[in-house]
Order: sequence, then C-alpha cells, then structure tokens
Amino acid sequence: MFNCKEDAFKKLTYSPVDYKEVKVEVKKQDTTSVALPEKKGIYAILNTSAGNIVLELFHNEAPKTVQNFIDLAQGEKETTKDDGKTQKIKFYNGLSFHRVIDGFMIQGGCPKGDGTGGPGYKFEDEINGIFLGLDKLKGTEVPFYDRFYQQVVISSMGVKSQEELEKRMKEAEEKIKKAREMSVIEVLHRIGYRFNEILKSQKPDRGTIAMANAGPNTNGSQFFINQVDNPHLTGLHTVFGKVVAGLELVDVIAKAGNSNTTINSVSIIDRR
Repeated sequence: MFNCKEDAFKKLTYSPVDYKEVKVEVKKQDTTSVALPEKKGIYAILNTSAGNIVLELFHNEAPKTVQNFIDLAQGEKETTKDDGKTQKIKFYNGLSFHRVIDGFMIQGGCPKGDGTGGPGYKFEDEINGIFLGLDKLKGTEVPFYDRFYQQVVISSMGVKSQEELEKRMKEAEEKIKKAREMSVIEVLHRIGYRFNEILKSQKPDRGTIAMANAGPNTNGSQFFINQVDNPHLTGLHTVFGKVVAGLELVDVIAKAGNSNTTINSVSIIDRR
C-alpha cells in the first residue's frame, strides 16, 4: 500500500466517492397510539421491555441506511441465516440490547446476541467527512484518532512484526509526529474509509442512533444509540437518526446490563 520514501503520505490522498441520492420508501404504514412530534418525517418506535423509544430517522442525511433499517424492521428485506437459508422476518423483534456500556452507548440488532451476527450482507457507509469538519481537524488536535495515525505510519514503513517495530520505534515515533499534521479525513481515507460530499451527515451526539460496524463499509443490522456525545466516533459510523422521546430509557437500558432489555417490536410511521 505504501513505500518507505518521504512521499509515502502523498499516496492515496483523499477524494470523495460518487454518491447517488435515493428516496426512502416505506412499504408498510404501521399504526401506533404513541404520541409523535408534529414535525414531518419518518419515525421508528422501538417498543422495548423498558418502554418506548421514539426515533426520528434521518431519511435525507442517510437514506440507504434508513431504508435498510426500515426494511429489516418491517420484514421487507431478505436475510440469510448461518445455515444458508434465507428468510423475510421482522428482524429486530425479540432481539436484545446485547452490549451496553453505561456512560457510552447501548447496542442491539444482533440475531446471535453476542455481537457476531448479522443479516448475511454488508453495505457501505453514508458519511460526509467534509460536512463533519474532518478535513479541518489534525491529529495534534484530536488525540482520540491517534491509533489511526499509528496504523497509517506502520503500514507505510512496511513493518512485518512486533520485533521489527520495536527496533524501528524511534523512526516510527518521528513519522507519527509528522503524520499528525495531516487532517483526520486524509488518515481515515488511507485506512479504507470512504466519504461522499453530498449528504449532510450528523455527529454521534447523545441520543443519536448509528450503525455498528467492524470497519469501513461493513454495515449490516447492528446499531447503537449514543448515551453521551461521542466525538471520537465521528466519521467512523453512519448516524441515521435520533431519539425524540424516551431518551431517559437509554440511560435505564445502559444501567440494566448486557442482554437484559428486549426489543419487542419496531413500528415505522411515515409522516412526511
């Protein structure tokens, strides 16, 4: 990927991906007695064992992600089980918030209940790094991105083992220091993240819902709701909605522990 010359960081410079906007389609109009905001939009009601959480879905800011969530929730999307059999089910019904960290987030959407499951497919991120300001931030300003700067430098050095890294540690430290002058968007691009310049992406602040993933473009069914502002996740996860009612339940679920809160059902209400 990289060579060891001084111009290593000029390789794979940032450029946006092509992005074609899509219009979200709600194929089934669910009904509810739960009070919703007057604002026009698409809402999701997570009926959990702790109570109802109402989400406004960002159908303009992350349309493909919102479409995926809606189709999974309503059983409109074909998914694949571990045995290879396909099915169309209301995917989230009966699943738990399998991973919760009080003071951080609550995560759900895993059919296995351990974080390793999914719908049998993966899809791309919907993130506008420029809109999020990642082109204006340098590594010297945001130390929580430092692991990515280290990853880029070690890759550029062609290091093959921990032993080799230890021998070249001084060289690595000097290169990392220099690399921190690059913008965050440049570094994330070099390790595989891809950004569009069309969507008005939102930050992972308290109450927002975002896709859980295992790296760039590995979205499936798992999601998390941010219990607090999490700036260190900016640009790494597609934010596709926010809690507009029941935010206090996020705190309750976070304190309840792993797998102790069940998602009974998800209702989708299109009020555009």
